[in-house]
Amino acid sequence: QLQLVESGGGLVQPGGSLRLSCEASGFTLNYYSIGWLRQAPGKEREGVASISRRDDITFYVDFAKGRFTISRDNANHAVYLQMNSLKPEDTGVYYCAAAPQPTVAPISEWYRYWGQGTQVTVSS
Repeated sequence: QLQLVESGGGLVQPGGSLRLSCEASGFTLNYYSIGWLRQAPGKEREGVASISRRDDITFYVDFAKGRFTISRDNANHAVYLQMNSLKPEDTGVYYCAAAPQPTVAPISEWYRYWGQGTQVTVSS
């Protein structure tokens, strides 16, 4: 069975950092485009960042630029989302998702496999 598992979420103060990890069972992430998306309470899910299977091209939505970094670790079959300078509005459940085709942005409809999500709470 193909599964994605996120980890690394938690409670952090404003201005702090977290690194989220995405790992897979049943398949290797190395050959998939990976996206990070999030859902805040009472809001729709939105894209955060993506890394394509082709050339590892990355994309960040505006609120993530300069603060978040998506990266791939092929040796460990993982994808990370480093989040710095966190703000209270970054609070939400963060999901990683995998698509077999190249992607240019973290669009929900493009992803075939999803993790269960990890909670990120930014609060003092």
